[in-house]
Amino acid sequence: MKELDAKDRDILAILSKEARIPLKTLAGRIGLSRSATSERVASLEKSGVIRGYRADIGQMDKGLVCAFLLVTLVRTPSIGILDQLARYPEVRRVSSVSGQLDLVVEVEVPSIDRLNTVRDLVATLGGVEDLTTAIVLRRDIERAVD
Repeated sequence: MKELDAKDRDILAILSKEARIPLKTLAGRIGLSRSATSERVASLEKSGVIRGYRADIGQMDKGLVCAFLLVTLVRTPSIGILDQLARYPEVRRVSSVSGQLDLVVEVEVPSIDRLNTVRDLVATLGGVEDLTTAIVLRRDIERAVD
């Protein structure tokens, strides 16, 4: 993979906030032609820097149960597990962390029964060594990221 330059970092910054931005608009913002921008985006996708485009949906229903699945893997990295987790619509966020844990998986489900089902599905994924569940009782501080 080539080293990222300032234009690549500009593209990533814009796409991380506006994944559906038209290519023409993106090109105008970074000061490159549409074809040069398209080539850069394709290169970032091919090299794995851009792994996908997704909708960031806020909490839709106050009745949802939020929980963190604290996952220890047999070995890291395990990109295959990330692909499998991405298939579950209840998975809101997955973070790779340092320390004894490997992944923190944030989920939102309609019920404790569904949480148990999702938890069981994640626990049986190949490569998962251990899983602990922490249910969110309330969010004391929550800030929007600009």
